[in-house]
Amino acid sequence: MRFIFENNWYKYSVLYLCSMNMLREIASAFVVLFAIIDITGSIPIILDLKAKGRVFKPALATIISTVLIFVFLFLGEAVLGLFNVDISSFAVAGALVIFVIAVEMIFGVEIFKNDGPPDLATIVPLVFPLIAGAGTLTTVLSLRAEYSLLSVSIAILLNMGVVYAVLRYLPWVEKVLGKAGIYILRKFFGIILLAMAVKLFASNLSGLIQ
Repeated sequence: MRFIFENNWYKYSVLYLCSMNMLREIASAFVVLFAIIDITGSIPIILDLKAKGRVFKPALATIISTVLIFVFLFLGEAVLGLFNVDISSFAVAGALVIFVIAVEMIFGVEIFKNDGPPDLATIVPLVFPLIAGAGTLTTVLSLRAEYSLLSVSIAILLNMGVVYAVLRYLPWVEKVLGKAGIYILRKFFGIILLAMAVKLFASNLSGLIQ
């Protein structure tokens, strides 16, 4: 009986540690993606689009964004293989992109230009580049080099839930957060993003050097 108890206790301990590790991975991946997508920071842009008569559908925008992100998550590595680029090299490149986006968020400068075509507001610029832009697509592939595929997938779905909620209840979200709240969130997650970019760069660069 004692052996059975100790054996079961060991199994439960391992399962608990694994679940806690997965929760940490999901939380980390969620925060990074939330900062990259920055749907709350895009509220003024989206409101400006609505004021100009640009019509978009929250559910359709969320679905298209989700499909696009998952396609890149699962097939992005194969695409990179065509160009003989490994995941670690892409992760380092992705870290540099994330770094630049963080600098934009913190210092309020514009480096990436929003110069897409003016038609189809649901697709451009809402899905691309605001939600599933180059930064997001680069980040999901970079996160795959750092965390498990399941953790990244769950983090993506959670973020898409947030995206849909913000798009669906846009006036209410803007009213609750206010201009000051949106500004603070943008700066705070910019700093978080900057730290994650440095970590991602350092962990993958050391592997490439070795």
